[in-house]
Amino acid sequence: MLLKLKTIKQSFMKKYILSFATICFLMTARSQENIAPAPKQVQPIVITNATVHVGNGQVLNNATVVVTNGKISAVGKNIAAPANAKSIDAKGKHVYPGLILSSTNLGLVEVNSVRATSDAREIGEMNPNIRSIIAYNTDSKVINTLRPNGILLASITPEGGLVSGQSSVVQLDAWNWEDAAVKVDAGLHFNVPSLMARPRGFGFARTGANAEADPVKEGLDKIDEFKNFLRQAKAYCTVSKPEAVNLRYEAVKGLFDKSKKLYIHASTVKQILVGIDLAKEFDLDAVIVGGEDSWQVADLLKQANISVILSQPHSLPILPDDDVDQPYKTAALLQKAGVLFAINDEDGQTRGRNLAFNAGTAAAYGLTKEQALAAITLNPAKILGVADKTGSIEVGKDANIVISEGDILDMKSNLITNAFIQGREINLDSKQTQLFDKFKRKYTGAF
Repeated sequence: MLLKLKTIKQSFMKKYILSFATICFLMTARSQENIAPAPKQVQPIVITNATVHVGNGQVLNNATVVVTNGKISAVGKNIAAPANAKSIDAKGKHVYPGLILSSTNLGLVEVNSVRATSDAREIGEMNPNIRSIIAYNTDSKVINTLRPNGILLASITPEGGLVSGQSSVVQLDAWNWEDAAVKVDAGLHFNVPSLMARPRGFGFARTGANAEADPVKEGLDKIDEFKNFLRQAKAYCTVSKPEAVNLRYEAVKGLFDKSKKLYIHASTVKQILVGIDLAKEFDLDAVIVGGEDSWQVADLLKQANISVILSQPHSLPILPDDDVDQPYKTAALLQKAGVLFAINDEDGQTRGRNLAFNAGTAAAYGLTKEQALAAITLNPAKILGVADKTGSIEVGKDANIVISEGDILDMKSNLITNAFIQGREINLDSKQTQLFDKFKRKYTGAF
């Protein structure tokens, strides 16, 4: 009888938890249906009297930016406005390039705790032919929470396995993934095994069949497996007309002519050294993603011409004997060594919203503010291979522009008033802003 009651209780709790998670998901999914992509720009736009942060280190005071047909057509002082232009007076405000998330599961994962909303990983270890772009959901409600923080572009990255698949760069105001795409299948993602002698986390020991396994040897075997795959793929790519098409080998062709980059997810020195060795052996255009210990091998990264994406600067150091503020200082050390780097925000709670503030913290720990800004605008554009289109406010580039009342890197004064993607002024509403307006009316009587 007691066993039966226990089973009934467990069944009830399971159904209750699943129902609650489903309700939370539906509440999220049903919000913000009134927010639609902006129409194509038809009228020239002139932003005047602004402090323009170009993104390449330059700051132009009391400057003008002209946007025509989705492109930046003029930047500077004493610029005449085109006929019939829409004028925006930005006196006392700051104009920035749109911020870029360098690596994110945006549009692939909606609610972390609801498995049915996650499409970021495929089964199996070796998935080079998986394309994240075709799973990208432009209707994700998370997107609308990023744009009011100045984030206008993102690199959509698959997860899991030894080789996760291919990432693509998108702009964050589109009806579908085809419209969103800025650069498709831009790079392949390889996850370096931990190479730790003991498991991390809470220190639980291995049990069962894996109790005697050596995790370091396992990791080295996986690295050899990936190297063998690359050797076979390289040989396959030398054949002009193979008898049978191999989708996995076809997916990595771009690595060997450097039209694609290899994104190596590595945190510790050992992992990063594996990445450097891999890039040298196969002559690849490589980027370290994570890079918590990259400051220790910055000179080697510079020599190998390998860039770094710092995944989460707002965190504790990965080693107990590191300075507690080491993650804040890493960006400045890479800057000093001449390593091209980008700052990112991969926190599962903020979902990228703290990107500008991660850069702001780096500015308080050794970077100048313009260097910190470049780390979330022009630098990621260079790393992702889209610097010819975006990343800075320069003539000929897409008009991905943000206007803020205060310093975009400062959590206290940051207030985005306008944002443009390819010249289209986008809606900055989100579920949060809608709730703010709703309850402001309730408690202040403002309508």
